[in-house]
Amino acid sequence: MRTIFSLLLTGVLASGTLLAQNTPPPQQQEGPGPQQQQDWPRSFTTDDGTVIKIYQPQPEGFSDNVLKSRWAISVLQPGKSDPVFGTFWSVANVETDRDNRRVIIRDAKVPNVRFPGQTDNDFTNGLKTALEANLPQVAGDLSLDQVLAGLDENTEQKKLSKDLNTQAPRIIYSNRPSLLVSIDGQPKLQNNKDWNLDIVVNSPFTIVKANDGNFYLYGGKHWYQAQQATGPYSPAGNIPSELNQVQSAVDNAASSSPGYQDSATASQDKEISNIIVSTSPAELVQTNGAPNWTPIAGTGLSYAANSTNDIFQDASGKYYVLISGRWYASSSLDGGWHYVAANALPGDFAKIPEGSPKDNVLSSVAGTDAAREAIMDAQIPQTAKVDRNTASTTVNYNGDPQFAPLQGTDMQYATNTGSNVIEDNGVYYTVDNGVWFQGPGPNGPWTVATERPDEVDRIPPTSPLYNTKYVYIYDVTPDYIYTGYTPGYLNTYIYGPTVVYGTGFYYNPWFNGYYYPRPCTWGFNVFYNPWAGWSLGYGYGFGWFHFGIGGGWHGYWGGWGGGGWWGPRMYHPAYGWGGHRSYGFYGANAYRNRSIYYNTSFHTNIYAGRGGVVTRDNHSFYNRTSARPGGVGGFGRPIGTGGAGRPGVGRPGNVFSDRQGNVYQRNQSNNQWQQRSTNNSWRPVQNAGTTQSLNRQQQMYNRGQVRTQNFQQSRSFAPSRPSGGFSRPSGGGGSRPSGGGFSRPSGGGGRPSGGGGGGRRH
Repeated sequence: MRTIFSLLLTGVLASGTLLAQNTPPPQQQEGPGPQQQQDWPRSFTTDDGTVIKIYQPQPEGFSDNVLKSRWAISVLQPGKSDPVFGTFWSVANVETDRDNRRVIIRDAKVPNVRFPGQTDNDFTNGLKTALEANLPQVAGDLSLDQVLAGLDENTEQKKLSKDLNTQAPRIIYSNRPSLLVSIDGQPKLQNNKDWNLDIVVNSPFTIVKANDGNFYLYGGKHWYQAQQATGPYSPAGNIPSELNQVQSAVDNAASSSPGYQDSATASQDKEISNIIVSTSPAELVQTNGAPNWTPIAGTGLSYAANSTNDIFQDASGKYYVLISGRWYASSSLDGGWHYVAANALPGDFAKIPEGSPKDNVLSSVAGTDAAREAIMDAQIPQTAKVDRNTASTTVNYNGDPQFAPLQGTDMQYATNTGSNVIEDNGVYYTVDNGVWFQGPGPNGPWTVATERPDEVDRIPPTSPLYNTKYVYIYDVTPDYIYTGYTPGYLNTYIYGPTVVYGTGFYYNPWFNGYYYPRPCTWGFNVFYNPWAGWSLGYGYGFGWFHFGIGGGWHGYWGGWGGGGWWGPRMYHPAYGWGGHRSYGFYGANAYRNRSIYYNTSFHTNIYAGRGGVVTRDNHSFYNRTSARPGGVGGFGRPIGTGGAGRPGVGRPGNVFSDRQGNVYQRNQSNNQWQQRSTNNSWRPVQNAGTTQSLNRQQQMYNRGQVRTQNFQQSRSFAPSRPSGGFSRPSGGGGSRPSGGGFSRPSGGGGRPSGGGGGGRRH
């Protein structure tokens, strides 16, 4: 054995890598997604014919861009009939692709190898070297869902969000098809020079004041009329002729957006919505008629089957609603709502069966597997490599830059811009679409930052810049910055035993003849999907939002993060077109209705398509061959090189190791666990605790496979319109609306920078 691994080590040092001789070349897959690759175990053959097999990883920790795992391994020497089994541990720098739910090993260290009874240092040292050289190619890219399912650790305290606001917003109940129109405070009017009409700029909805003095709301192919911007609105008959240009502009902008489907043919466009206007934080829950209470098997709960909201009633008659990941309870649907912590819900909520019509709420119920996986997912970054020489940004202000103290810190932040600009000891920082930049003054010039201010971690949730805590700088080279953001940048926060959307606080916008919105939690019926994160609720389609035609840059009035009025740019209108949601395994079928996943022009990855940034995404990265500085295989190596890549979802893995390095497998004939002994044979496991632990590992691995399969299946379907059920007007499917709607003032305008998070990392 010593001779073999001495030769093996010599071969590694001489060639830089081992030959993966027994692995077939990857098969090309049509379309932009990852390539399908072999299942576990995966193997490579050394120059002397030794076959090394590695089994599915068992993740032990995932923090920032570092994945720690242990792996079962077998080594079969030439001339031997039986392999020897052992365990190795890896610490890998990874790239993450949240769009495709993949984790790609960039490079890895193997700090420890353990084989029963093995004391030969040459053996272990040679194996370590071989694994470090080959693991990125052989393991390839891993399923993020399998990694999450395998993680079984406590959430790091630094990832937790504290002191979020859980006070109930104004919760409005309606028993007929309605739409909530949000205005950010009292209506602010601004003239649109192209239309020569005043519009309400502090709302994402198309509200126009016509020459007759009345206000008109346009959405879902319908006009509504009121004497005041705040309503009450009723269906308009004949509209003033000057509004035709508004309708054409909104319809054309909607229809030109990726994934749009003409809503003129949709049955819901024949319906007229009841318009409810709110100038303060509010949420709308509704049923189509009186609630149709339908029992949930195995529980004492019922849900309103004729609603697109998550409305429940328990055996005592109390009502519960889930809004932005927070639970509220009341004895009446018409008011009196109060917050209920996720770990204080009636026990029946945790008994909601997976695969049932309401399993989508399980991620918001403490103690469920779905909630645990959502918490782990909220710690996983989307990573990218930023070119220090070409990446750039622009910050624009409404007039001269104005700064105010940044709560909880000794820093200041700019108030009259849509960008997140921070001043720290005379140095200025901004976060634009998940990348930190710094400059000598508030106007730059901006260069890619190599570190971020330490005090960023102290920003409290009462500040509109809170999400800047969640963009990180991981590594620095002369030419590149390795960076990433976790879902906190996108308003997803770990709060106790579950994740929630938004901080819950209201932030005053900037308005001085120009409007800059701030992050908001309420008003759009957002709900959670394990793969897509948060999406806008039903009823919010393209046609309801103003697209910024007519002179203003398209990001204004949707300025925060260069995206929608409610958040950064990857938030999308309704991922269904009215009707009931399709459910099953946490809403997997509902997820497939989001246009961004069948139309490759849109992503949830905020780095995608940005100049100077290389990131894993679903249509522009997988065939790159550009080299990466350092590491094995290169930053842009084709997925599947050396036989690595995405595991299949057919045959489950059945070889595992424990933290002590012992190796186990399930006997296929009797379904019992066996342990590999020091004499290289298998013996039955007698310890009940060990068996229980192994069963749990097998269960989590299988669960990860099911999640991966659901994700892959959900992506393979084009959107379809649900039939029947509750429907509301919609302008079509899914991509983000742009902001805007009025001309840019002199000295202002320009693209607002996004928020994003993270303390100094280097």
